[in-house]
Amino acid sequence: MKIVVIGAGAWGSALAMSASQNPLAQHAVTLWARDPVQAAAMQAERVNARYLPGLPLPELLRVINGPAHDLAAVVAGQDLVIVATPMAGLRGVLQHIQGCRQPVAWLCKGFESVAAGPSGLLAHEVQAQVAPGLMAGVLSGPSFAQEVARGQPTALVAASRHAGVRELLVQAFHSPTLRVYANEDIVGVEVGGAVKNVLAIATGLCDGLDLGLNARAALITRGLAEMTRLGLALGARAETFMGLSGLGDLVLTATGDLSRNRKVGLLLAQGQTLQEAVASLGHVAEGVYCARTVVQRAQSLGVNMPIAQAVVALLDGQMQPAQAVAALMGRDPTNELA
Repeated sequence: MKIVVIGAGAWGSALAMSASQNPLAQHAVTLWARDPVQAAAMQAERVNARYLPGLPLPELLRVINGPAHDLAAVVAGQDLVIVATPMAGLRGVLQHIQGCRQPVAWLCKGFESVAAGPSGLLAHEVQAQVAPGLMAGVLSGPSFAQEVARGQPTALVAASRHAGVRELLVQAFHSPTLRVYANEDIVGVEVGGAVKNVLAIATGLCDGLDLGLNARAALITRGLAEMTRLGLALGARAETFMGLSGLGDLVLTATGDLSRNRKVGLLLAQGQTLQEAVASLGHVAEGVYCARTVVQRAQSLGVNMPIAQAVVALLDGQMQPAQAVAALMGRDPTNELA
């Protein structure tokens, strides 16, 4: 199978590496890097030194570069196109490849900036606006790029309304170290992938303030309830949130030391400003950029998300870490299932 991955960040590179050395298949994998300097370094040194240092690229993985307006030519002749940009870059890439006849899937997790619409859009809603003719889907789930690049066991979910897209994603990436499940509920999978980043900031804050394991368990559980409420309001299935892209991704991102979003919460608890915390990461923390959009989308649907609201107040400087915790603990009693 011919696969092109657009975007040579940590996750795009890791997935391209995994596919190109799958012993059960003979995929021809191309990795497109936006930055010509990065592409040249990867070609010469056979490593993505910025995002995955110390992890050599497979010999058969091809790295290329070119202007974004030439992406239509890059995807031509491929069997599968993977968009591995951050959420902010998805719209532009889809506009460049909107005439693509091959199945397309994205890896980004989040809601698009409010500036692009009245209440922020999920990835499949962006695609419906700019490239409605694409056969498209999403590959998501609990996955740190470094572990996938090392070949450590991982499970993902391929979601699409099109059975052919789901099947192709499974064929492309299922391997002895990477298990891929299919799911029709693209809305639920995308909501889980977006909201877990916001909740991971809250969990990092909890851990940074040394509130204890009881508090962490309560926050993750109540966060899952918030995620599910928003997903159901958007048309998702409840059972999706008990799967890989819901509970699985939430637990990983909220507790894993490799989580950038959790790290933001930890640094804020230590007294760093948001700007200092984000600058220290060196990578995108999607929860920072989509937290406000998550809350605004929820409010437009009449969905209550107090944890996400507290994260937004913290990121906007309206609350200090201890105040955010106090606000959550001071809420009136309510039914757990309400």
